[in-house]
Amino acid sequence: MITIIRNFLANKSPIAHKYMNHDFTNEDDEFIEFDSYIVPESDLEQGQFRMLEVDNRVIIPELTHTRIVISAADVIHSYACPSLGIKADAYPGRLNQASVYINRPGTFFGQCSEICGILHSSMPIAIQSVSIRDFLL
Repeated sequence: MITIIRNFLANKSPIAHKYMNHDFTNEDDEFIEFDSYIVPESDLEQGQFRMLEVDNRVIIPELTHTRIVISAADVIHSYACPSLGIKADAYPGRLNQASVYINRPGTFFGQCSEICGILHSSMPIAIQSVSIRDFLL
């Protein structure tokens, strides 16, 4: 769940099966939920990365402290985005968290780094950082 709480963004990512599920509540208390699935190689566009692109990226504002709250729905996973210094294990029925502060716009990729089953390699993470102005629009 990603929740904006007075300039603080919290992201809870329950992870299940072969995709990432993200949900958040914005400042207007509107609940938003979406899944991020890997983009098949046959659907990639020029310049996209094989095994890393997802159909729905997590978008967070730059220059904002972000808390990522992580859980799992089925087996142990690990939410890892090395370029942001994030690696947090996700256990079913438990909450874990990581904090990040991104100081520039860009796209940051990661993957589940726990051998969690046959579809482990199909669980990429894509986090896009945008300016606060673009985030609020």
